[in-house]
Amino acid sequence: MPLEQKEFIPGLAGIPAAESSVSFIDGQVGILEYRGHRIEVLAERADYEEIAWLLLHGNLPTQAELDGFRARLAEYRRLPSELVDVLRALPVDGHPMDALQVALAAAGMFQPRFDVIHDEEARNEASLRAIAVTGPLIATAERLRRGQDYLESDPNLTTAENFLYQLNGEKPDPQSAKILDVALVLHADHTMNASTFAMRVVAATETDPYTAFSAAVGALKGPLHGGANERVLRQLESIGSADNVLGWLDKALAEKSKIMGFGHRVYKTKDPRATMIEGLTRELFAKQGSTPVIDTALALEKAVVERLGEKGIYPNVDFFSGIVYSKLGIPTDVFTPIFALARVAGYAAHWREQMANNRLYRPGQIFIGSHGAEFLPIGERG
Repeated sequence: MPLEQKEFIPGLAGIPAAESSVSFIDGQVGILEYRGHRIEVLAERADYEEIAWLLLHGNLPTQAELDGFRARLAEYRRLPSELVDVLRALPVDGHPMDALQVALAAAGMFQPRFDVIHDEEARNEASLRAIAVTGPLIATAERLRRGQDYLESDPNLTTAENFLYQLNGEKPDPQSAKILDVALVLHADHTMNASTFAMRVVAATETDPYTAFSAAVGALKGPLHGGANERVLRQLESIGSADNVLGWLDKALAEKSKIMGFGHRVYKTKDPRATMIEGLTRELFAKQGSTPVIDTALALEKAVVERLGEKGIYPNVDFFSGIVYSKLGIPTDVFTPIFALARVAGYAAHWREQMANNRLYRPGQIFIGSHGAEFLPIGERG
């Protein structure tokens, strides 16, 4: 007797895949929380290291805990020379996300072997090392493709400060470091998104965490996920100026083209992260001077919301993040690796949850093929 046919849900939309206490979204009213804390409060009052601790441990750190956490992150940022050689061997015209995916997987080969399946403290140690190494891997890959060499991290700098320092060779100004830090906070986790789910599926096989995080980076690269911020900036550049927005939008809507940076699978109002990033964008451009891209972005946001807002189409976090990174002098194809730099803390928190009560993912399928096919000898096929 055949099993009862179940309903097919494309993309597993709305299907619970895990129980988690890491983050929470209410897309109808635009709420995002990390461990019960509203993202607006965290972005304003905490830095990325505090958020990483919060995601990993479930509570905000004491000063002593935070100081120790920062010290260990600084210690683990140094890359082995052999790992730098791996990055040096990669094609200079390859995408930085590909470099990061390769490098994260390779980084696991240079780390101590932990029993991360049964030992909670080992999971904590592995998580810490992965968070620490991600920024230096991204910055070093970018420096090498510019023809520059590896720059040692500065143990006195925060994650955001050190990333900009290793990327550019000079300590960043306080505003640039603060803006990047807030961007990292806003991107640190987002419930069961595509890359987090990919990471959990791979982690459930009980492979090492670096392989699981590398798989997450592969999912994050896609333009329907983290790669969208690159396409937003290219879209704005193709529009050219604020004066061209209405004509461009009319054409895009008539052709049913995707408007990058708008709409979200979860949010039916403006993404709260987009609101925070927009504030950073205005602050940065007010101090460092405006450019056509920000004027075009604001004009496009106004036009899209006027025409599509009633359908729940509002800016998402990708719409403004690329504009901010560009103003900070970061190359367009490094935008998504910065997303990964932030999100690795979330990956680590979800990975720890998965390992604490692991079960291999094995979803079913709805078979739509045929049965009883006849095998023909090769001479009779055709």
